[in-house]
Amino acid sequence: MQLRFLGKNSKSGDCPTLYATDRDTYLVQGWKIFANDLLMKLTIREGETAVEVPAELFQHLEKDGLPSGEFRRLGDPLVILTPGGTYVVQGQEVTDPGALAQMTIPDYETVVEVPKAAITALLEEPHGADLQRRAQPAL
Repeated sequence: MQLRFLGKNSKSGDCPTLYATDRDTYLVQGWKIFANDLLMKLTIREGETAVEVPAELFQHLEKDGLPSGEFRRLGDPLVILTPGGTYVVQGQEVTDPGALAQMTIPDYETVVEVPKAAITALLEEPHGADLQRRAQPAL
């Protein structure tokens, strides 16, 4: 798996990072989740895990040609927007040695892989009833 670095949300040290892959996926490197209140909200299937990342991390999606790094709705793979303004991203846990060798991952972080199509769908404007409701003038 080949990675293309899109960005991280700080200039110093290791921190949540976003990569594009040659498999039409994104790798999201983020903080491991230890908080029981967050873990209880998740249904993590075998081979999956979840990471917590700052919302600002997804501004780097623009470097991959997407029109905006601002999510317009939540759904899989972004399962939670926390009260602290971070996202919990769930996906396949990255175990590929070649991919992991291209990253610096501290012990308190891990990496998930999510399809580009899933991320792109969250960036798009809502359709149907949601869009009509937004277009209606307030009474």
